[in-house]
Amino acid sequence: MTELVDVILGGTFHAAVLFLVAAGLQLVFGVQKLVNLACGSFYALGAYFGITAVGLAIKLGMPPLLFFPVLVLAGLAIGLVGLPIERVLRTIYRRDESYQLLITFGFLLMFQDAFRYLWGATPRTMDNVYLVYGTADVLGVRVPTYNLLVIAASVAIAAGLGYFLERTRTGRIVRATAENRDMAEGLGVNASKIFALVFTVGCMLGTVGGALVVPSGAASLDMAVELVVESFAVVVIGGLGSMRGAIVGALIVGLMRAASILLMPELEMLSVYLVVVIVLIVRPVGLFGKATA
Repeated sequence: MTELVDVILGGTFHAAVLFLVAAGLQLVFGVQKLVNLACGSFYALGAYFGITAVGLAIKLGMPPLLFFPVLVLAGLAIGLVGLPIERVLRTIYRRDESYQLLITFGFLLMFQDAFRYLWGATPRTMDNVYLVYGTADVLGVRVPTYNLLVIAASVAIAAGLGYFLERTRTGRIVRATAENRDMAEGLGVNASKIFALVFTVGCMLGTVGGALVVPSGAASLDMAVELVVESFAVVVIGGLGSMRGAIVGALIVGLMRAASILLMPELEMLSVYLVVVIVLIVRPVGLFGKATA
């Protein structure tokens, strides 16, 4: 029983972080029809900047209990880097997908060099944040309280994003632009501003995810590429452009990885790819994806 609870909680924690990055990927594709290979770089950027922000907070004498909101704010602040990047990407919105893949992959490589220059090639850790909140007892299993905070934050962000898209005027304009850009522009919508907003929000989701996960691991040059692979696995499973698919796909990937680590660590990533292959064979558009004409 305790092993099952441990797998569920560990898998849900990983899924919570993975959802944030995948949700940004889904949002950008759903509205802008842009396949963003640089999503993992935003995740890594949030992790590195989170370490810098907490280091600054420590120098300023802030109490350790405030480190979690510092990480969230750091992720949101550095996510504004999406604004200038979106300006560059405007030139390829209506061009072939190969241009999108090339330019976003180029950004990924550029970010790798920027990380190496600014923070060095050695992995950076931040254990003081992970341990300061202590542990909690969940069905007889001791779980780091920080993990529960990250899960709660991810749920809150998902709920807030859903409310924004479904219940606000701007959210309805975003959905209308996603459905038919030309029609929305004909009705007076400034699609360029909507695209800038959507891409920046998608970027912020990735940077917040990176900032929140770094206390439990380490910020390294490899994390951007690793996250790109996992994020696209989530997208394939859930369906490209589907926010519900991002939630379900992230849970499947997170739980599969946690179960594999417990039962047979050698099959950790193979188990995820096996699910991806099965979904592609049975339902190529993903569990919640829609077939296009």
